[in-house]
Amino acid sequence: MTSLDSVLDKDGVRLTVDDAVATVTLTNPAKRNAQSPALWRALAEAGRALPGSVRVVVLRGEGKSFSAGLDRQAFAPEGFDGEPSFIDMARGSEAELEAIIAEYQEAFTWWRRNDIVSIAAVQGHAIGAGFQLALACDLRIVAEDVQFAMRETSLGLVPDLTGTHPLVNLVGYARALEICATGRFVHAEEAERTGLANLVVPADQLDAAGHDLAAALLAAPRDAVVETKALLSGALSRTYEEQRTAERAAQGRRLRDLAGLAD
Repeated sequence: MTSLDSVLDKDGVRLTVDDAVATVTLTNPAKRNAQSPALWRALAEAGRALPGSVRVVVLRGEGKSFSAGLDRQAFAPEGFDGEPSFIDMARGSEAELEAIIAEYQEAFTWWRRNDIVSIAAVQGHAIGAGFQLALACDLRIVAEDVQFAMRETSLGLVPDLTGTHPLVNLVGYARALEICATGRFVHAEEAERTGLANLVVPADQLDAAGHDLAAALLAAPRDAVVETKALLSGALSRTYEEQRTAERAAQGRRLRDLAGLAD
């Protein structure tokens, strides 16, 4: 694949690939990259379209805001053209409703695959679904003007786009509950202090910081990064002894590979 190949460009999502680094860009700055089911399907398609050579995926949004959340049209009685409205969804069976939400969630799940490391480069507003999309990534670099907020609870809903698990893991149960239940803004200083953000930079340095982090991640051998990510991502669900066992098994695979003895 040649440098900066455009793999996908549809419904507010553009995927480009430059050797081992892919960039997913939200491309509707006029609407502050508001999200819709069509955008979610395009994000899921971007994940499926990643070439096997890709090791790092950078997620960014054009314009002043990363993503202001769900497009307000979702709350209109008619919803989006060709899509079930919230009212239509509520009238369906429990199984039908769950299937629709599960399809929407697919846009948010692939970012934590063990074979890639994903970086969200977040500026301005990251509200609701925008906050959850940033949380879907492994790492977050944020601009000094970032404003995270989880507004679903304030609207009578819950965060259902996979954001609750990483939020609790990052900031703890009590702070996660307070952020979600109040819908308040989390700014850059708090984001960095609480672990939501790995790095805070001036807005005009955000893209450069993302490139620098991607380059740093590419410096280590791919298989070692893949094994390390798998160890760390599974650590919270394992006991101490189970984690020790997983470490031994992973290191055995690495040593055999380095010695040329891998299957």
